[in-house]
Amino acid sequence: MNCKNSPIDYAGALLAKAGDDGYVVLNLSADSAAPDWIIGFHAQQAVEKAIKSVLARHAIEFPRTHNLAMLIELLRRQSIALPPDAEDLVRLTPFGVAFRYDDSAGEDEQTLRRDWAMEVVRRTLDWAAL
Repeated sequence: MNCKNSPIDYAGALLAKAGDDGYVVLNLSADSAAPDWIIGFHAQQAVEKAIKSVLARHAIEFPRTHNLAMLIELLRRQSIALPPDAEDLVRLTPFGVAFRYDDSAGEDEQTLRRDWAMEVVRRTLDWAAL
């Protein structure tokens, strides 16, 4: 956690950044020229930052990670209500790192249902804002 900010300030900053990533997902998804991995990356980032904002709001320390399963487990351990799509969000984890850097990842692995990504981002941002 950034020591200069209170947990509430830090949570707000993370949620604002999550909203910025969500904006990219919602506005770029309609562009067929935009690669799936870019939409997936911003969807993963929006979800990751939204979860971290909730953890920060509860003053729970979290590691620097893109692993959504790990972050969801932190919520679960603290008995914090999970995001609506918690069980499915882990599908976004590879977009956080692997698909950004690994040219050898198969095209099938990088396929992203954009409508699903837009919906889970919306629902996760709404959940985090509560």
